[in-house]
Amino acid sequence: MTTVEVLSPFDGRKVGEVSIHNRKQVEEALERASAVFADRSKWLTILQRVEILEKFGKLLEANQEKLIQQAVAEGGKPFLDTKAELLRAIDGVQVAIRSIPQLLGREIPMNLNEASMGRMAYTFREPLGVVSAISAFNHPINLIIHQVVPAIASGCPVIIKPASKTPLSCFSVVELLYQAELPRDWCQAVFCSNDDAEVLATDSRVSFLSFIGSAKVGWGLRSKLAAGAGCALEHGGVAPVVVEADANLEEAVPLLVKAGFYHAGQVCVSVQRVYAHESLAKKLAEEMALKAGKLVVGDPANPKTEVGPLISHSECQRVSDWVDEAVKKGAKLLCGGKKISDSCYAPTVLWNPPEDAKVSREEVFGPVVCVYSYKKPEEAVRRANSLPVCFQAAVFTKNIDQAFYYVRHLQATAVMVNDHTAFRVDWMPFGGRMESGLGMGGIHQSMKDMTAEKMFVVKTNS
Repeated sequence: MTTVEVLSPFDGRKVGEVSIHNRKQVEEALERASAVFADRSKWLTILQRVEILEKFGKLLEANQEKLIQQAVAEGGKPFLDTKAELLRAIDGVQVAIRSIPQLLGREIPMNLNEASMGRMAYTFREPLGVVSAISAFNHPINLIIHQVVPAIASGCPVIIKPASKTPLSCFSVVELLYQAELPRDWCQAVFCSNDDAEVLATDSRVSFLSFIGSAKVGWGLRSKLAAGAGCALEHGGVAPVVVEADANLEEAVPLLVKAGFYHAGQVCVSVQRVYAHESLAKKLAEEMALKAGKLVVGDPANPKTEVGPLISHSECQRVSDWVDEAVKKGAKLLCGGKKISDSCYAPTVLWNPPEDAKVSREEVFGPVVCVYSYKKPEEAVRRANSLPVCFQAAVFTKNIDQAFYYVRHLQATAVMVNDHTAFRVDWMPFGGRMESGLGMGGIHQSMKDMTAEKMFVVKTNS
């Protein structure tokens, strides 16, 4: 079997290797998943699912150090942030366990007319079928939890394809599921080419696709899904933030800096575009630049590091090119604006980039925050909503009426008030609309999407 080396995005050293699955092996994985679901005698009972997930949660906790070190090495997210991710993963398993009893059916009213007399009707939820999950690199532990654990908790066999840059964490997580006594056919990890991954998603045996990644790939796969297959697509956004004239900058600045430069900005809801009222916009930008300029950039394994590398040298160069373009077109560079190495880019704050610069029109997915000034709320909303994406947004204000104005008018699936755009807990709905995605994630929501409602009607003699 052919293998590929997994390299550290920070210094290029080899951190592991993984076998590449060919088309035949992908087909075999699909066949095993389909066969185990087709045989109802092999379905996992609710009690079995709970017991397996309880054991799995304990194994995650017992293997924290190894999982954190591995994820840091292959993904480049700083140690402390990766530790937080691992703790979220452990909690996510418990969220799934608690959500199992919430997959409830309902009573359908009868005896309301002559046709329905003498009948009772109820619904219940049952597993949808084989789940195919294609994951992203930026949360190599927790994304696997969010895509795999809901399927297992719902009673669906799942095949997970990790990101090409971060496969090691995925295989480690799946191995712990096996140690928790999950039968192997119920969760299979495959590392394959993009062409074979398409088969994994669009095969007629797949009932539900969970995809996290680029919009181009996600929408392309969705157009090729088998008839009746469901899907959840999670793509990117630009996370607009509005800072009103009455905002508390002492509270806002640290939150915006954290959410803008967390994991070097490689998060779909990273703060990227900040629209600040003209009365405080320049002050806000300068304070953000001052704080961003003091962030520790470098080796993600160092507990003091706050901003690690981008996932590849090409991504680092792309971010550099976009910033250079914005500056040439008139943006003012307040901090950063340079590569520290082939893999690390300095946290950068830009003042008023022009609307036609790439940093204003596209998702940067790097450590760059743009601050723009506005005069009236209507202008802030118009500019914040100017792109065909819709994910999380935020507003900072002390005025409840202003807050509700932005909650109603910002193009977003969630609007945070006096908090940053990257806030998330694992039981809340999470996802994008428009080009940002389809459907909502979150442990409970995913479990609902991976089950189907079935009704039974009983005719009584009484």
